[in-house]
Amino acid sequence: MNKQQARKMGVLFEDDLKERLEDPKFRAVWEASEADYQIARQMIKARLEKKISQRALAKKAKTTQARICELEGQNANPSLATLKRISGALGIKFQLSI
Repeated sequence: MNKQQARKMGVLFEDDLKERLEDPKFRAVWEASEADYQIARQMIKARLEKKISQRALAKKAKTTQARICELEGQNANPSLATLKRISGALGIKFQLSI
């Protein structure tokens, strides 16, 4: 579906988000979730580029497929040790910026 079709059906995500971000409470929650989003996004990207399944990544990182799914779905609060193990299993460098 292109943007024109989406507009005919209702509000585009970008338009809805712009409106919601005007609410200070929503904006605070949205901004607080950025780190979780970036971790999940980069993890998914690296896993797909390596063409490995969640199950295969979990085995290499000595965790469970369910845990990988939780991390990719932003439903977990991983430790640095977990993130290092996963990045190592993906063959990528783990970097943290503040």
